[in-house]
Amino acid sequence: MSSAEFIFEETVRIYDTDAQGIAHYASYYRFFTNTIEKYMREKAGIPYPNVNDELWFVMVESHATYKKPVKLGDRLTILLSPKALSKKVIRFDFKILKEGQVTTEGYVIQVAINPKVWKSVEIPEDILKKIVSV
Repeated sequence: MSSAEFIFEETVRIYDTDAQGIAHYASYYRFFTNTIEKYMREKAGIPYPNVNDELWFVMVESHATYKKPVKLGDRLTILLSPKALSKKVIRFDFKILKEGQVTTEGYVIQVAINPKVWKSVEIPEDILKKIVSV
C-alpha cells in the first residue's frame, strides 16, 4: 500500500556542513525527518511523531546512499513516498534532488508503539489510510 509522492524544499545550512562546506551524513536524516514532519502535519493531518498518548512512531531502521554531494546554500527538492509495510510498520522512501539530479536516495522505517508499555501496536485504520492514501 502506498500513496503519491510528497515534495518538500530545503536549503543546506551552515550547521549541515563540514569544514569543506559539504553536507555531512547526519544532515540527510534532518532532511528526511523534516520532510516526514511536514507531510504528516500538512498532508495527513496527524501529529508526529507522538500521535496521541497511546500511539507514537519510532525509528527502527534508516539508510541513505549518497550519489553526489550537496553543499552550503544548495536548494534541495526532497521527494517522499510513504508505504505501509504492515499494520504496524511504515516506510518512508526519499529522493533528494539538486537542480533536477538525484543526489541521495534513502529510506526510514518506523514502527507504531504504545509508549505506556513500549510495545508495537497496530496503526488504527483511519490513521493508516491518512498516511498512505493522502
